[in-house]
Parts: sequence; structure tokens; C-alpha cells
Amino acid sequence: MRTFFRITFPLALVNFLNQASRAVMAVIGPLLALEFGLSASDLGLLAAVLFAAYGLAQLPVGLALDIFGARRVQTVLSLTAGLGFLICALAEDVLFLGVGRFVTGIGIAAGLMAMLKANTQWFPRAKVAAMTGSGVFVGALGGMVATLPMQALIPLTGWRGGFLIFAVLSCLIAAWIWISVADAPPGYVRPPRRSLVAEITAFGPIFAHPYFRRFVPAILMLTTMNFVYQGLWAGPWLRDVAGLDDQARGLLLFTYACGAAAGSLLTGQAASFLQGRGHSPMLVPSVAMGALLAIQAVLIVAPPSGMPALGLVWLCFAMAASAGPAGYAAVGQRFGPELAGRVATAINGSMLVLVFLAQIAIGAILDLWPRTAEGGWNAAGYGWAMGLTLGLQALVVLWAWRGRRLLGATAT
Repeated sequence: MRTFFRITFPLALVNFLNQASRAVMAVIGPLLALEFGLSASDLGLLAAVLFAAYGLAQLPVGLALDIFGARRVQTVLSLTAGLGFLICALAEDVLFLGVGRFVTGIGIAAGLMAMLKANTQWFPRAKVAAMTGSGVFVGALGGMVATLPMQALIPLTGWRGGFLIFAVLSCLIAAWIWISVADAPPGYVRPPRRSLVAEITAFGPIFAHPYFRRFVPAILMLTTMNFVYQGLWAGPWLRDVAGLDDQARGLLLFTYACGAAAGSLLTGQAASFLQGRGHSPMLVPSVAMGALLAIQAVLIVAPPSGMPALGLVWLCFAMAASAGPAGYAAVGQRFGPELAGRVATAINGSMLVLVFLAQIAIGAILDLWPRTAEGGWNAAGYGWAMGLTLGLQALVVLWAWRGRRLLGATAT
């Protein structure tokens, strides 16, 4: 635990900023749409800008993590995130707001990967998923802060004040990482420094590895669902399909964030517990994928009504979708610690490309129907949009487990 609080916890705070910067759009997105006159496609593009920057930074960040270590990389990136939040707070039009979101996306780019890199170095293999899940739990608190607390803060400071608070937090976290995090554990022998070209070409065997190609598409869709809905579309869905007002939406989004936090902790602990007893590290992500498919089918065919039922369904959605980091840890164990940063960013970079496309596609689908009298989007559009994500996830799950038992073989 001492190592966790000295190494993992400060790095997890960058993931706190990561989660907050994504979840805040679900709360302020409707406000931005009204203030700047945005369509659903425009709003989806604004949300996707952060993921585009996030995705473009992945491979360079992974390379930097493996060469320079988590301490130096995350200190610089935390300060970059602070600059992005500040630009958002001062933006006078949607163009500069987009610039701020882009800079923020670069700053939060290593939120999960730096933590995975450090955990791979500092903890035994069977403990990596548990420590990563605990760190993601800390990060998920950022998603919680960006929901109900942000909803309560907006009448006092406006959405700009929220961005200013995040800017200050980013600078404080950068200082904490620089002071607390060590470059490497005692006795750790760094691999010999190679040329930059050799370091870059190490990505090739990662993408070509059979385990990576088999399981990563399913892991990508699992995490994408969390990014897409917590990051934007859960809020409009609760308004336009469930008919909830601002206060009720804030409460449901807070419930979603609680589910994501609890799911991150529980799935990570469960994955390590089961792996320590000889089970596949992909067992827990596998169960989560099946659960998420079932939940999406319910939301499409028979969306629940009433706060208790809605809260339960979206809580389960969040918990299932939060098993992605356990899948990251499972794939990372197929490679050496010297490649941990690049493996994690290879997965995350691919996922963020998918998130970028999904955000835009959902907005485009919703725009196929006329806007409602209240300024929202037609409920039928949400059904078709979620049907798209459900179909894609079913395809990649079949790809991962084609011809085998769903929870099979640890060695293949």
C-alpha cells in the first residue's frame, strides 16, 4: 500500500483529470449546444476533438514512457492539460473551445498508460490488474466530480469556472508527481538504449502479435462504450429518451460515475484474484462484454422508466464497461516490462480512433431526425445509434472467441 500511494496514486490523479475532462461534456454539452448554436453533429465533433488529440498522442507518449519513465512524462503532460483547461475557460467561441479540448486531450493522453507502465515495473504480474483497477477507481472519481458536483457548481461559476478549477488541479498534480514518483524501482535494470528508429519499430511486433489481434478489438469496444456514453451521449439520452430534467440527469450521471468507479475497482481485483488461482486474465473482461451486450439490448428494446430502474440499468452499464483496464493488463502481460508503455498506448490509441468515429457517427445518426420542440433529438435516433454500437460489439466478440469456448485457454 505504501508503494501504491507513493507511485500509483499520484499517477492515478492524472486519470482523474482524464475522466473529468471526458464526463464533463455530458453535463455541459446541452449548455454549449444552446450557447453556441450547435447541432448534434457539431456537439459530437466537439467531444471527439479531445479524443482525436488523445489518440494522436498515444504512440509518441507510449514511446516516451518506455524511454523517459512515467515521472517526467506525466509531469509535462499534467501541465499541458492545465493549459488546455485554461484555454477552454477563456474561450469566446467554439473554435477556441475546440483548441482547448485538443490541448487537453494531449495532456491527459497518458492517464491510464503511465499508471500501467509504473505498475508493471513495481508490482508482481498477478497484482498488476488489482493495482491498476484501484488506480482507475481513483481516476473514476474525476468522472463523479464532473457530474452532480459540476451540475451544482454551474449556477455559481458557470461552465467556465469548472474549467478553471481543473486547470489549477492539473498544476498541483504535476508538482505532486515530480516530488513523489520515482523513476524506477530499486534494482531495476533499464534495457540498453537503442536508436529512435529501433524503439519506434518495436510497435510492429505488438500490433502483429496473435493475442493482440485476437482480443484487442473486443477490449476496444468495451472501453469505447464507456467513453462514448459517459463522455457525452448518456446525458442527452437521459433528456430525450428518459425525459429527465437537469437535476435528475445530474443525479443519474453521478450514479453512472459511481458505477464506473466501483466497476474499475471490483473488476481489477477480481481479475487478479482469479488469475492468481490459474484462470485466464481475460475471464473478467469476457463476462463484462456479455453483460454489456445484454444491457444495450434492454436499452434499445425496452428502455426502463422511473429513476430507480434507470439508475440500476445505467449503473450496470457503467460497471460492465469499466472492465476495459483489466483487458489492457491481460494483453500487456504477453510482453516484457520494457514494452509496457507502448503496448498500453497501442491499445488505447486504437480505441480512441474508434471513439472519435463513434462520437461523430452517433451525432450524424441523430441528425437524421428533426430536432424536437425542446431542442433535443428524436428518441428513435438513439435506438438506431445504440443498435450500431451493439452490432459492432457483437462482431468483435465473435471474432475474439470464434470456434472456442467463451472463457477459454489462458495460453492461446
